[in-house]
Amino acid sequence: MGQKITPSLASLYTDTHQSSSQPCVAPLLMQGFPAEPRHRVTWSNWMRSPFNQWGFRNLGRLRPSIDVQAGAGPVGLLNTAPAALDTLQFDSGCGLSISVIDHLLASQTDAFLVMQGDSVLFERYFNGQRACDRHIMFSVTKSLIGTLGEQLVTNGALKPELPAAYYVPELAGSAFGDATVRQLFDMAVGIDYSEVYDDPDSESSQYGYACGFQPAPAHYATFESLYQYLPSLKKRGSHGGFFHYVTATTEALAWVMERASGQACSQLLQDVWERLGCERDGYFMADPWGRNVAGAGFSATLRDMARFGRLLANDGRHEGRELLSPETVARITAGSDPAIYAQNAEFSSWTPGASYRSQWYVFNDHSQALMAGGIHGQYLFIDKPSGVVIVKQSSLTDAVGPFDADSVRMLRAIAAHLSR
Repeated sequence: MGQKITPSLASLYTDTHQSSSQPCVAPLLMQGFPAEPRHRVTWSNWMRSPFNQWGFRNLGRLRPSIDVQAGAGPVGLLNTAPAALDTLQFDSGCGLSISVIDHLLASQTDAFLVMQGDSVLFERYFNGQRACDRHIMFSVTKSLIGTLGEQLVTNGALKPELPAAYYVPELAGSAFGDATVRQLFDMAVGIDYSEVYDDPDSESSQYGYACGFQPAPAHYATFESLYQYLPSLKKRGSHGGFFHYVTATTEALAWVMERASGQACSQLLQDVWERLGCERDGYFMADPWGRNVAGAGFSATLRDMARFGRLLANDGRHEGRELLSPETVARITAGSDPAIYAQNAEFSSWTPGASYRSQWYVFNDHSQALMAGGIHGQYLFIDKPSGVVIVKQSSLTDAVGPFDADSVRMLRAIAAHLSR
C-alpha cells in the first residue's frame, strides 16, 4: 500500500492475533470479602490497568454519583439483524489490513455495538462486561453536554455571542471570563492549560484532582470543587481562530449552561434520557460539592449510548416525538472550519478531515458524520446519511495510545461498508 509499517503497532496486532487462540483468564478483581489487596480496585488505582477493567464499569461504587433516570416508560426494543462484521477489514495506519475483531481485541474493547436504523447488526462484550453494565464514557460526555447546550441555544435560553462572565460572574478575570459561549462550545479559548494525562503536574491532572477522579497530592489539594478550580485558570493569548482541546473548557460551558437554564446538566440530560426508552439510569460522577462532572464523568450501558446516537441520526426524533430540535442537530452537523482544526497536528492526525463543533468531531470530508471520543478508547460514532451508529467502550492501558487513529479508521470503514 506504499505506507511505512510502524513496527510497534504492527507487532501489537500480531501479538494479539496469536494470543486470541489461547484461553483468556479473567482477572480476579474485586472477588472476596474483602478482595485481596492485589485484586482490589480503589479510588487510587481504578484508572490503571488491569484495575480499569472493573473500575470503568463500576465507578459508581467508588465515587459519588448523580443519576440520570431512565424513566418509568417501557424499555425501547431494538431489533436484531446480525451481520458478519468480525472479518471486515480496514487499512491500518501501520500499513496492514486489519479485521474488525482483531482491532477490538488489540484495543482492549469491553463492549462494541453497530446499529443501523433500529436494528442492531453487531454486538459483542469482552473482559467480563455484560449488557447491563454501565461503562464510563470519559470525554464522550463532552458531546452530550454540547448537544444539550445547543438545545438551550435553540430554545433561546443561551446566547452564544455573549461572554461567559455574563452568565457566571465568578469567571471574570479567568481564562473563560471574556470568551464567548460559542468559543467555549468550539474549544477556542486562549488558556494556559496542558491536556497531558500522564503528567501528574499538568493542568488536566489538576482538573482530575479537583473533580475527584483521583486523590489529590498534598501540594494540589487546593480546590474543594470544580466551581473553585475553574476561576483559577489563567488566560493565555487571545480567543478564537484556533482549536485547543481543554476539558476544563467543557466544565466552564456546563457552568454557563447551568446558570442560563437554572438546571444542572444531569437534569437537562434526564429530560432526554427518560424518553429514549433506555434500559438503565445513566449517571454522572459528582465532584466533592455534588456537581456533575461534565467534561468526562458520564457512564451508561452500551445500548443506551447507541440509543442517544440514534436520536441524533434521526434529527432529534424518537418514535415520532421531538426530543431535540432538528435545528440543534443541524447546527452541530454543519461542522466548523476544517482548516482551523487541521492546524492542530495531534488531533488532525487522529481524525483527518474533521472539524470541531459544539463539542463534537464533525467529518467535513463525509456528509454529516459525527464522532465523540474519550480517553482509554471510548467512542460514539454517527453516520447520519446511512443511519449507522457505533459505540465502543474500552479499557485501554494508555489514556492516549497507538490504537486511537485505527479506531477511527475502523469506525469509518464500517460505516462506509454499510452505506453501500
